Amino acid sequence: MAAPNSENELKTEVPSSHEAEQPQIQAIRMPSMEEIRAQEVWNNCAVRSVASGGLGFMMGMFLGALDNPVMQDQMSGKQQLLYNLKQMGSRSWSSAKTFAVMGVVFSAVECVVEKARAKHDTTNTVVAGCVTGGTMSAKAGPKAACVGCVGFAAFSVAIEKFFDRHT
Repeated sequence: MAAPNSENELKTEVPSSHEAEQPQIQAIRMPSMEEIRAQEVWNNCAVRSVASGGLGFMMGMFLGALDNPVMQDQMSGKQQLLYNLKQMGSRSWSSAKTFAVMGVVFSAVECVVEKARAKHDTTNTVVAGCVTGGTMSAKAGPKAACVGCVGFAAFSVAIEKFFDRHT
């Protein structure tokens, strides 16, 4: 065997103390039966849709409560308070229903498309966003449904890319 010619070759042959401390192969932990069952439950499209609808409902209630109505100058303080509470309640209920439907439709479509394609990628998000946007704006006519489809699909992809970058 030839002796090393320079100090650089000598340094590459000797492992550093940092490398010796870290094992190269880490043990793989198998999931427990409870974890497997929980994952199987969450992979059910109906469970995902109901959970998304519930979360959408809560989000709608919260956002609707933040939308303050315009104050009426002719009312007393008590009348304004009652008027604001009634308006806040009706707006919260309306927003809650809208967000719940949006969550159910998007989650159900994305789950069904993902299972049919057997892939988890951006295409699922585009399809789910398009169907959701088209469904939510279908009452306004076919042109509005097309705009809703494109808009919600683009928004869904933007959100997906934002969260993929942060995980």
